[in-house]
Amino acid sequence: MQKLFSLARDSRGATAIEYGLIAALIAVAAITAMTALGNQLSTTFNNVSNNMKAS
Repeated sequence: MQKLFSLARDSRGATAIEYGLIAALIAVAAITAMTALGNQLSTTFNNVSNNMKAS
């Protein structure tokens, strides 16, 4: 019975899951930001290339 109570009070697993969820959220935010930045950067380089061809 004592082992059951000590197992119920152990919070190491919950902490690991919380850290995993935080890491996943940061990864999703980073991927979203990098995708948006990549699209803007591609547009900028295309504009520069088109303007250099025109002049």
